[in-house]
Amino acid sequence: MARVLAIESSCDETACAVVDGSQVRASIIASQIEIHARFGGVVPELASRHHLNAVVDVVERARVAAGIVWEDLDALAVTEAPGLVGALLVGVQMARGLALATGLPLHGVHHMEGHLFSAVLGDDRQAAMPFVPHVALLVSGGHTELVDVAGLGRYRLLGATRDDAAGEAFDKGAKLLGLGYPGGPIIDRLADEGDPNAFAFPRGMLSREGFEFSFSGLKTALLVHLQRQGQPSTRNELVDLCASFRQAIVDVLIDKARKAMIATGRDRLHIVGGVAANAGLRRQADALASSAGITVVTPALRYCGDNAAMIAAAASARIDAGLAAGVDVQAATALDDPRYAVDGGAP
Repeated sequence: MARVLAIESSCDETACAVVDGSQVRASIIASQIEIHARFGGVVPELASRHHLNAVVDVVERARVAAGIVWEDLDALAVTEAPGLVGALLVGVQMARGLALATGLPLHGVHHMEGHLFSAVLGDDRQAAMPFVPHVALLVSGGHTELVDVAGLGRYRLLGATRDDAAGEAFDKGAKLLGLGYPGGPIIDRLADEGDPNAFAFPRGMLSREGFEFSFSGLKTALLVHLQRQGQPSTRNELVDLCASFRQAIVDVLIDKARKAMIATGRDRLHIVGGVAANAGLRRQADALASSAGITVVTPALRYCGDNAAMIAAAASARIDAGLAAGVDVQAATALDDPRYAVDGGAP
């Protein structure tokens, strides 16, 4: 197992981690939530500037926490795509400088491949898991997609969102309700107090064949409701709105995932990405596991959001597989791009 130090800076978290294979030795994250909260979303220029201020300290803290010197490492890794270009470049240039200074090889990692590995990470609180074939529901603020994972670098995109990602819909819904940023966790907490059947919100593309998603109509439905009825006048109305809104998103995610399991014949579903921390989604996923007789895996909450441990684990697996190093920064590139394929790519 390769020992890797990785940097992640694709959006608004500056992160560094050290792993042995999939076993996490240290994981440090500097969040920018307070910086962007007053704008109601991530401001790319501010994100880049704060990465610059944080990255050196975060890397050193991770190295010290792991109890290593640079000579103990086998390689370096960095998120190369997709993401905010300015933010990506901060991490990439830091990693390139470290590679030049230490002589260590540097590997570029696709951010979404990192999320695939978040489900198998181990640390002092849980054992690492093998990276085995499964269907992945990748669900975050910027992505919602279903992927058939036959193995490392063998990814087949089954379907993705046509517009908003699920996490983006949560954040925009929270903004419409005046709940603050990031809105997803706030809606999730309030939804636990409410009635998910109190309001009839649409389930985008639920009745259509295929595995594509759409959440823009749901966001519009909430906006129209508020324009007609006004902001919630009581806490009960607010929590019912949150519960109904969350349920509309979760129903689509789980039903599409269920259909993907049937279509592929897989018996394992991994739900990864920031929205994998959503309590409503996790409960409904557990219910799916029981009713369908499948295994459902979600990352530990500390690894659902963006982190560098998942990037390091993906790099370690690629190093062990004998794949070439290199970094190619891209703002947008798919997980099934030939650059990331192994043995012909898709199953």
